[in-house]
Amino acid sequence: MDAAATAFLVVGGVGVVLLLVSLVVGEIGHLALDADGGPFSLEAVAALLGGIGFGGAAATALLPASLPGPAAVLLALGAGLALAVPLAWGAIRLSRALNDMPTAETLTRHHLAGAQGVVVSAVPAAGLGEVRLSLAGQHLKYAARSDVALPVGTPVYVVEAISETAVHVVSTAPDPLPELGGTP
Repeated sequence: MDAAATAFLVVGGVGVVLLLVSLVVGEIGHLALDADGGPFSLEAVAALLGGIGFGGAAATALLPASLPGPAAVLLALGAGLALAVPLAWGAIRLSRALNDMPTAETLTRHHLAGAQGVVVSAVPAAGLGEVRLSLAGQHLKYAARSDVALPVGTPVYVVEAISETAVHVVSTAPDPLPELGGTP
């Protein structure tokens, strides 16, 4: 292996180390680089160095041995750059996509007020029962308290969260209709 190939492999190795550092540790004091996934982010620089290094090393192995040293190095550098630029562009795109990925807010007890559900264990007037609430597309069970007794199957609305695991509910079931005809 000649000195040019070794130098290109070292440059590629530095790129891999920088990529590992950026994945494991993140930006190191931002290294005066663009931390928002721009053209000078650590990931882009790592991809650029890796592409130049490994692309150049591969090119030196494929070039004929009769080619003079400086010409072989320049051709290998050109091949490395031809590989490195798309790699850096891909690293920038991937980094931006990962940084801009939307995530849902973590649900807390403050999100419970206004949730609707159904009683799964009867709620006595002076005690606790259980309700299943539909919240952000999830079905969650909570201990429930109510001012009036609620039988199993009663649809409910959460008035407030008493704690992280208990809620105060009211029935949303329609009042029973009066019987027609009545009694004389």
